[in-house]
Amino acid sequence: MLLQSVRPNIVQSIRAFRPEDLQQAAQDIGQHFLYTNLSEAQSKQDVLDIIARDFLFPDHFGKNLDALYDCMTDLVHKSGPQPGFVVVLELIPDGAKFDRETRELLLDSFRDAADFWSERKIAFRVFYSIAVSGKESVGNWDKADVAQNDASATAKPVKVSKNAPQPMTMNLPPMSSAFDTAILLAAA
Repeated sequence: MLLQSVRPNIVQSIRAFRPEDLQQAAQDIGQHFLYTNLSEAQSKQDVLDIIARDFLFPDHFGKNLDALYDCMTDLVHKSGPQPGFVVVLELIPDGAKFDRETRELLLDSFRDAADFWSERKIAFRVFYSIAVSGKESVGNWDKADVAQNDASATAKPVKVSKNAPQPMTMNLPPMSSAFDTAILLAAA
């Protein structure tokens, strides 16, 4: 089983895991699978908006890191027993409007949620990847790409490392989110 080698309450880089495989592993063990692709986000507000949309947070979600934590913990915990969670945050932005410090604050919210669920002996595994910005990926470009970029300095196209994960659209079956409390509370 894919998740046997992964601690039950952790926030870690996705590394060699593929979202499709993580989805299947979550399904195999009966856990919630939550996926979001943040490649279109540029700011903290964009990231929170996309997460709220993709995780089906309630309309009253405050769209700040405290509200994110509350939606991932207390709100769900109060709705009844949970089987566990596998969360994928794909292509977290890396730029001026969403810098390393902001990214770490976001990941800290997920780490705090992992600690919350750990105290309740419920698995909460988070896998993430970070979008690669142009300047940081120069070392991974082909030399021809770098030469072409230098020659056309006025155009300044955004280059992404050829080793960076490609944005993808997951073909997920329709499902309710563990965070869609309206459905959870109606079933109780």
